[in-house]
Formats: sequence, structure tokens, C-alpha cells
Amino acid sequence: MDFQVVVLAGGFSKTLVPLVSKEVPKALLPVANRPVLSYVLELLEQNNLKDLIVVVESESAALLIGGWISSAYVDRLHVEVAAVPEEIGTAGALRAIDHHLTASDILVVSGDLVCDVPPGVVAATHRRHDAVVTAMLCSNPVSGSTESGSSGVKDKAKKRYNIIGLDPTKQFLLHVAAGVEVEKDVRVQKSILRAVGQMDIRADLMDAHMYAFKRSVLQEVLNKKEAFQSLRRDVLPYLVRSQLRSELLLNGVQSEENGNDKDASQNPKIVLSQLLANASTPSFHELHALGPNGFSLSPRKTHKCCVYIASNSNYCVRLNTIQAFSDINRDVIGDASHLSGYSFSAQNNIIDPSAVLGSKTTVGPQCMLGEGSQMGDKCSVKKSVIGRHCRIGSNVKIVNSIVMNHVTIGDGCSIQGSVVCSNVQLLERVVLKDCQVGAGFVVTAGSEHKGESLAKKEK
Repeated sequence: MDFQVVVLAGGFSKTLVPLVSKEVPKALLPVANRPVLSYVLELLEQNNLKDLIVVVESESAALLIGGWISSAYVDRLHVEVAAVPEEIGTAGALRAIDHHLTASDILVVSGDLVCDVPPGVVAATHRRHDAVVTAMLCSNPVSGSTESGSSGVKDKAKKRYNIIGLDPTKQFLLHVAAGVEVEKDVRVQKSILRAVGQMDIRADLMDAHMYAFKRSVLQEVLNKKEAFQSLRRDVLPYLVRSQLRSELLLNGVQSEENGNDKDASQNPKIVLSQLLANASTPSFHELHALGPNGFSLSPRKTHKCCVYIASNSNYCVRLNTIQAFSDINRDVIGDASHLSGYSFSAQNNIIDPSAVLGSKTTVGPQCMLGEGSQMGDKCSVKKSVIGRHCRIGSNVKIVNSIVMNHVTIGDGCSIQGSVVCSNVQLLERVVLKDCQVGAGFVVTAGSEHKGESLAKKEK
């Protein structure tokens, strides 16, 4: 595929504090003891896409990520790491590397995507329809971590969804509204409805942040719309809204969007009946180029916004919240273990040969214990990931948690539903439930914490 591949790796994401720190940008957060970015890079490598631009927010994050890539993928991938300013958004990041984009089509992938959908299917859909954009959609995660960016929100009324309108063949994107409350009215352009006759409205799909773009159109939009910051919230909705704009616009005649296109509105069913009657089923873009009587008028310029909908059997989740971080770690050593790259034992877990377990210590199924880690006597680990070179005392219980590298845990501690970052010290008898402990923090002996975020003050 002669697609140019851009991986948007982000930087020090504020929504993931205290998991991210000056030493650990988002792309290097561990999923089953591997940086999350490795999942996208290996997916691309498996699909023979080895020439990549990885875009990172901030010079310091770019140095950390670039250093890791050059050591982990030496002789495997050709990666150019491009640093861009912080908080300019996904569209801003592409605008900043505009001069690097030279191929006719660009494949853009989020660096926090953990999925098993081959990028080639998105590229093939894009080429087949000669689309200006093709977006991959997948089912919303079961845990309900929508794209609101907040974690652990219990109030369902505040959940925000993507409202997506598809044509009856589910190939074309007719309407997209990112991050709306489902209770609100959905407004849809009349021109789109007239052209297609009917629309399938969905609130159960997530934008997976894998897009194929026609480069010339993408660059034109980014240059013309300097205020656009987000691909999902700005660029994609704009391209979808402008699909059926007439070529007459170029001649100074107002478009149908301004209400001056009366002819098609006289018989809104004509297009749908043509769709049903025509065995070859032309797309609504082709039908829209015809007049109300089915005869070609002055040609109308349309462009196509397409979708590839991943199967429910595919795994496809973005690590964009603390909840998603926990969910993905659990999944990759559980139901989605094919993504981990590890061989599981007969007990359905991964215990590094160099790890040491005390007597009467049990590590259950769907668990991972990293290289050089040691556990004392009578410990219990269930559905958890423990990193490398950890020192864990006796009578410690760890359930549904992620413990990163070089963590020291004292005797009698209990950790449930929590994330413990690297170089943390938990002194004796600490109880954590649903907490996040930032890198290098020391938790005092005998203390109990529930639903807290414990972290050093960043200097």
C-alpha cells in the first residue's frame, strides 16, 4: 500500500494523571508490561507498513518515545519522530507536519489504540470508493468508557456518545456528532436525507481513531480552517457535512444547504425508489448527481466519506482514560490475550522464569508477573499485572490491579482495583481500593485509601 502512515502518539495527557509523569508520557504507559504504543507499531509492522511518522506533543516526550522506539525497533521499522507543540489537538498535529505529507493517501492512527483490525482493510475500503476520508468504527467498550475523557463517572445522564448516521448499506458516513448527550435532539441536514431517503442512526459505535485521508483534501481543510483542532470533532464532521455541496458553488450560485435547491424537495422519495429499483445499487453520491427525474443535470461535485465497521469479534479500545487503562490491561491478559504477544502457562497466566514466589503464594489465571520480581509467603494475586523487579512482602493481596516496575510492597498490604506506578513504596499494612498512586510516591504504613489519587507534586 502506498499510504503514508502517521501515528499520533500524544504527549503528557492530563486526563491520565497521575499515571503519566515527566518520565512516562502516555505512549509509554504499560499494557501487560509493554508500552501501549508497541501495540500500534506491531499491528502496522504485521501489515507490512514499516515507514512511519510518529508525532509526539512536546520535545521532552518526543525524546523519551524516540529513544524507546530506536532501541525496541532497530532494523525493524523506519520511524521518523516529529515533535509538535503541546495541546494543539490531532488536527493541529497534522497541520504542524504538513510538509512531511507527500503521498496521495495518508493513514492516520492513534498511538493509544489497542486493536486487532488490520489497517489494510481500512485502506482497501478507502481506495475502493475513492473516498476523501474513511473512518474505522467499532463497538463501544462494554465497560462504558465513552469518549468523555473522564474516568469512573457513575452518572449515566452525563455520558457522551458519538451519534453516527449511516446509509442503508452501512458504507457511507452521512452524519457524525462527537460527544453529544443522547437525550438531545439530533439535527440532520435535509440535503443528506433527500439524497439517501433513509438513514441508520447509531449511538453504539466508537470512532477508533484510524482514518484514511485523501492528502490533498486533508491539507486543504487544515489550511482553510485554521481553528480546527480535532480530527474527530472538527475535520470529520466538516467533511461529512460538505459531501453533497454542489459544483454550482464555484459559479457563485448558493448551494442547496441554504434552502435554494427546490427541485429535489418536490419529490423526496424519487431517489430512494431509484435506489431500490436499480439492481446495481449506485451509491447515494451517484444518485445525487442526477436531477429529480433521473436525468443528469449540470454535474454536481460530491465527495465520499466512508466507514469501515469492525466486527464485534475484533478487539478495539483506546487508552484515553484511567478506566480504559485498567480495562485494557485486564483484557490483554484475559479475553484478548492474543494481543499480548506472550505465551501463557497451563494455569493461563504469565510468570517470568526469573520471578520468585514464596511458599503458599498463589498467582491466579489471567495474571502476569514480570522479570525479576519477588513475592513473599502467603500472597494472593488475582486478575492483575505486576511489573519487573518488584519486591512484595508476605500476606499481600493484589486483586484487579496494575503494579508497574520497581515497586516495593510491605507485609500485609491489600490492593484492589488500583494502579500503582513505578518506584512506589507501600509500607506495611497499606489498604488501597480504587486508587491511583503516582510514580515514586511513598504510602505511609497502616493507612487506608479509597478512590484517591496519590501523587508527588510535580515541580
